[in-house]
Amino acid sequence: MTQVAIIGTGIHRFGRTEGVSGLGQGVAAARAALADAGVAWADIEIAFGGSSAAGNADTMVAELGLTGIPFINVANGCATGGSALFSAASAITSGMADLALAVGFDKHPRGAFDPKPADWGLPDWYGATGMMLTTQFFALKLRRYMELFGISARTLGLVAEKAYANGALAPHAWRREPLALETIMNAPLVNDPLTKFMFCSPAEGGVALVLASARKARELGARPVWLKAATIRTRPPGSFEVFSPSLDLTRGPSPTVLASRAAFEAAGLGPGDVDVAQLQDTESGAEIMHMAENGFCADGEQEAWLAEGRTRIGGALPVNTDGGCLACGEPIGASGLRQVHENVLQLRGAASARQVEGARVGYSHVYGAPGLSAVTILST
Repeated sequence: MTQVAIIGTGIHRFGRTEGVSGLGQGVAAARAALADAGVAWADIEIAFGGSSAAGNADTMVAELGLTGIPFINVANGCATGGSALFSAASAITSGMADLALAVGFDKHPRGAFDPKPADWGLPDWYGATGMMLTTQFFALKLRRYMELFGISARTLGLVAEKAYANGALAPHAWRREPLALETIMNAPLVNDPLTKFMFCSPAEGGVALVLASARKARELGARPVWLKAATIRTRPPGSFEVFSPSLDLTRGPSPTVLASRAAFEAAGLGPGDVDVAQLQDTESGAEIMHMAENGFCADGEQEAWLAEGRTRIGGALPVNTDGGCLACGEPIGASGLRQVHENVLQLRGAASARQVEGARVGYSHVYGAPGLSAVTILST
């Protein structure tokens, strides 16, 4: 199979940028990625991109240039960016292209996400329960997990404390001020057991990546970061995911477990080989649950991991080194690609104050409605 390299990456800072559309932020990220790769827009042979609330990605050709390029719009919930990356990589491995672009962006209105039951194949009664408000669902799922595996509320606070400390070191992050654990724990409760600082917020931002075949990367004299695996999986029977209308008596694995296993198999690596990881942290509990679902620890071991600082920069496995969704916010189309962008910087040794020393393998995981996960593994 043709090797795939990431040779360029660009980001428009996350948060709120008045006067710049979501599409404009995607264009800025694409231009930055092209410049980083040392190629022109006219050199790109195929592109994939998407957003949830900021328009069609293919319309950015009006800004980047009318080259006649095939540009495919991608829509896959929170895995939109990961799906664009997966598609761009597939175009290269198939021999269709030697240079491809993956881009994701968004600009969400202020306030909570407002999904409608019918858009997700659910009856109206599901919305009447309040479960379409994702803060309620995440809190319900997390409370069950905490009772089953002995996770304390303090551990949720430690996840958030780490996130804001890391975000303070990341120029592209939205929340760039550290918060004390006491402040996080004593903040207003949104949905038990989660306080307001334990949730991410809908946001704005854009990220783009330039991918190349190994042959093209050598021809360009690029310093590649290699894409060892890119997988996407949907929910299997028995999983309990966002917008699940019920909990099966016979439990099954989650889509994250399936995507993680497939990625490790494709890469020929295991959890112990990973030096830095970016895990979906829509709220503090998501990071905790995803640590286990991605194979980095057993259920319940997160309590000790967080208490001992193992997931901090300088720990055994730094997690969400740029602050994750908690510090960066979540523009749906861009969020998964932000994780990959961060890992590219880490593997290049270019992450400045948040650099994980000696990082050679980076792992990213994105999760979203209605229960799907995408995993990417990079190496030097």
